[in-house]
Amino acid sequence: MPSEPADSVVPPSGHTAWLTSFTAGAMTFLAVFALALSLASGRLADRWSGALERTATVRLSAPEDQIDLQVTAVLGVLATTPGIESARALTEDEQRALLEPWFGPDLPVEALPLPRLIEVVEDGTGYDSTGLRQRLAAEAPGAVLDDHTRWREPMAQAATRLRLLGLLSIGLIGAAMAAMITLAANASLAANAQVIKVLRLVGARDAYIARAFVRRFTLRATAGSAIGAAVGLLGVLALPATHAAGGFLTGLGFQGLGWLWPFVLPPLAAFVAFAATRAAALRTLRELT
Repeated sequence: MPSEPADSVVPPSGHTAWLTSFTAGAMTFLAVFALALSLASGRLADRWSGALERTATVRLSAPEDQIDLQVTAVLGVLATTPGIESARALTEDEQRALLEPWFGPDLPVEALPLPRLIEVVEDGTGYDSTGLRQRLAAEAPGAVLDDHTRWREPMAQAATRLRLLGLLSIGLIGAAMAAMITLAANASLAANAQVIKVLRLVGARDAYIARAFVRRFTLRATAGSAIGAAVGLLGVLALPATHAAGGFLTGLGFQGLGWLWPFVLPPLAAFVAFAATRAAALRTLRELT
């Protein structure tokens, strides 16, 4: 056979060309957002977990005439506990700010029987939580130590699972793209059955014929995926900034080297298209023998 590109001997595939490019573009677009949401959610969970890692809270309930004395006693215990860097009682304004997202800005904190909260910061070496609880029980019976363990563990698990969910989403998107490209390749091969027979009559080998279809569908999938990645990146850039989203969408999108991930998707789509089309072409050619 001549040394010209193999796909030049195959007639245009009609609607399968549009289907391949559209599928690759749409799936890559979805993959960009799946990556962005997965990475952002994982970062958010990590940030929340990190914020709680070196902090603890002492919740103190006591009669009104004893609350200040017990707060002083708790602060004294914390000041002499190895592994604790600092401790301070939250003001009424700070407690109101903590409750504002749930109860609104007009909550009368001073009129409610709320416990006093004491913020504890570790120094990194850790402290004996069991011994501290015993000392607090002796000095201030209404004091309860919360070391945030029940909050940190779910956050760490959430970060891990969100990343796994992102990878699973990418895998499902790739599988769906492979399935659609396989269907398009099969349709193109079936439509060109007579051309394939003629090529065989003039001496073309199946590997040459398969390469013609593989090259054509791979290039179309790559082009469609590149367009989908570009549109996806524009969509991520159009998302509201952190300050505009009121903090709820903190860090949504890509950060740092994470912006390189969308550029990996078109080569990955090309590989998926190559593998799917080659398998479909060789299988169909064997059936046409």
